[in-house]
Amino acid sequence: MTSLAGKATGLMTGIVLSIAAASGLAAPAGQDPKPADEHTQVTPYVGSDLFHNYCAVCHGTSARGDGPLADKMKRRPPDLTQFSLQHGGAYPAALVTSIIDGRHPVPGHGGPDMPVWGQAFKESQTGGTDDAVKARIDELVRYLETLQAKRGE
Repeated sequence: MTSLAGKATGLMTGIVLSIAAASGLAAPAGQDPKPADEHTQVTPYVGSDLFHNYCAVCHGTSARGDGPLADKMKRRPPDLTQFSLQHGGAYPAALVTSIIDGRHPVPGHGGPDMPVWGQAFKESQTGGTDDAVKARIDELVRYLETLQAKRGE
């Protein structure tokens, strides 16, 4: 039996993916991720591409919570550039990983409006293995680290 929260999260994930595809933010269905370059890349996934494909529709291209869907949500998406400042200047990579993955909810983080990306990536046509899910989330976490605001910004 599927819970109401699970159905709502699944519906929200579907809506986000549909909007991303319709707006040209997502790659066409069935398209494989970029091939890995053995000399410059460890993974076929690129954090900035993943962010713009899956996250920007809610969090905005600047990751400040101002995406096209932000005003339509019950709770505005957070400003993802503030993680380090909120944690004493240290980027909390493990926390960000848990929030993005979503399969093991972090109290006070994420929520029913946030798609469970770990499950969505697991069920995707391109890379549903545990290693592929981890690679995608790790790339997103590394990309978000590059966007962190400094004191006074």
